[in-house]
Amino acid sequence: MKEYFKRLWCAIWASTDIDEKAAAALNEAKARLANVRKELADVKKAATTSTKKKKTGKKPYYKNKKKKTNNNNSKK
Repeated sequence: MKEYFKRLWCAIWASTDIDEKAAAALNEAKARLANVRKELADVKKAATTSTKKKKTGKKPYYKNKKKKTNNNNSKK
């Protein structure tokens, strides 16, 4: 009798879609976790690679100081 109820209990739980939804959620979580791991690996790779190029662009203000004069003596 005990085995009968045990099998019945397992059959009832096997027929519910709660287990199916939980299994689907678990699979989804595993897939997302794998994607997150890949993205973090890419971020780590991008952060650790050093750029050896010399920086180009506008120089800082203190290096670009020029003496300004007011020599606008244009004839009219």
